[in-house]
Amino acid sequence: MASIISRNTNSLRSLCFHTLTRCRSPLPSPPLADDALQHRPPLSLLQSVSLPKGLGTLSLAIYQKCLFATSTAETVNQGGEASKKAGEASSGKEDKSGESHQSSDSGKSVRGGPVSWLSFLLLVATGAGIVLYYDKEKKRHIEEIYSASKEVKEGPGVGKGAIGGPFNLINHDGKNVTEKDFLGKWTVMYFGFTHCPDICPEELLKLAAAVDKIKQKSGIEIVPVFISVDPERDTVEQVGEYVKEFHLKLIGLTGSTDEIRNVARAYRVYYMKTAEEDSDYLVDHSIVMYLMCPDMQFVKFFGKNNDADSLADGIIKEIKSYKK
Repeated sequence: MASIISRNTNSLRSLCFHTLTRCRSPLPSPPLADDALQHRPPLSLLQSVSLPKGLGTLSLAIYQKCLFATSTAETVNQGGEASKKAGEASSGKEDKSGESHQSSDSGKSVRGGPVSWLSFLLLVATGAGIVLYYDKEKKRHIEEIYSASKEVKEGPGVGKGAIGGPFNLINHDGKNVTEKDFLGKWTVMYFGFTHCPDICPEELLKLAAAVDKIKQKSGIEIVPVFISVDPERDTVEQVGEYVKEFHLKLIGLTGSTDEIRNVARAYRVYYMKTAEEDSDYLVDHSIVMYLMCPDMQFVKFFGKNNDADSLADGIIKEIKSYKK
């Protein structure tokens, strides 16, 4: 009896040793997955395995655990190999997709900065177009203003009604003079005063020189006229002595305060006496020469910016182009 028990014990030990050797794994066993549970050997299969006689309930339990461990290890190994193959396949797909994505990106142009060359060229072209358009419109606007001002100056009826009119004054010889005494002659009229320190003498010298130049160049007789805007001091005698200093043909006119005011208003002349210091004062006034046609109608005015030559040439040009 003792020999039988010893033999059965040795058989059980060798069986368990062989089974445990197959179940041994270098790494800890991971948790069992659902597939491993599904492949767990059923109890009926374990019961159907023929065991050596004499093994008790304890031996059966140990044998069942060994079989379960063996089947579980194989299932886990199969699942690990499947997961490894799936990982390799997915990594291959990722590599391929990465390669394709890289190749597709290599076909596209890389944006070098916030502004591309095309945008920069479009911006430059747009700016140049705006500048050219602005210059063109500016030139057109200036030409329109020049044309409009020229039409106003040369218009037949605009200047006639605005500048000029009847007057009644006294010349430097003491005779009454009206605008009718100048009919049939080209007349240049200048407004000033005899006590003027610099402007009036300069303008009258320029007028006298222009009169002589016009006579030499075209043979046209011009009548220069000086009208005082200082009636309080510019008496007939004072005006007579004053005009002789510039030209023999220069006619000096003066009058009462009302008469001077009326003629200045008719010719749109500004004048105003400055602050008085006894009898020494100045008169601020317009510095303009008016060219009047033989009908005593206004033709053109000439400002201080003209010298004797330009004044003479301008008067000759206006006389030659004048139409009644």
